[in-house]
Amino acid sequence: MNHNDDAPAHISSKSEETRLFVFLIVFLFPILSVALVATYGFIVWISQMTIFGPPGPAG
Repeated sequence: MNHNDDAPAHISSKSEETRLFVFLIVFLFPILSVALVATYGFIVWISQMTIFGPPGPAG
């Protein structure tokens, strides 16, 4: 019987964790934040065109 059945199949090294951290901070988070702001802007733009109209005093 093998006693290492509970051990994970792959143990990450410190360099792999550092590369993952750099990828998250430099690439993934900025891309996600730009996508989130762009999505919000698109939703506001579409809602102003179709439902609410432009902001400001009613003419």
